[in-house]
Amino acid sequence: MKLFLIIGAINAMMAVACGAFGAHGLEGKLSEKYMGIWEKATTYQMYHALGLIAIGILNGTTKLNLNAAGWMMTLGIVFFSGSLYILALTQIKILGAITPIGGVLFIAAWVALMLAVIKL
Repeated sequence: MKLFLIIGAINAMMAVACGAFGAHGLEGKLSEKYMGIWEKATTYQMYHALGLIAIGILNGTTKLNLNAAGWMMTLGIVFFSGSLYILALTQIKILGAITPIGGVLFIAAWVALMLAVIKL
């Protein structure tokens, strides 16, 4: 499905841009702890951007229907990486409570992908 290829490519681009911004724009402005949080957000965004690209390719070339996995992965990026980006910038610790929602969505997306392949 073209949509997940596009969403994956956008997120990969955003992960690179956020990584560069963190390395150059935030250097010396955030503590080591919050820089680590920023880096975790960019890393997981990139991994799951690549996952979305794989889902898009598999959706278009196989009989698999991976729409649920793709949407869960997309929302996982929003909740996981998004909450970590905001946490790193604002240092409002309650935002860390949102991050596990994204983590659960990531896990569910990978399980959905696995189950779809098993059913194939």
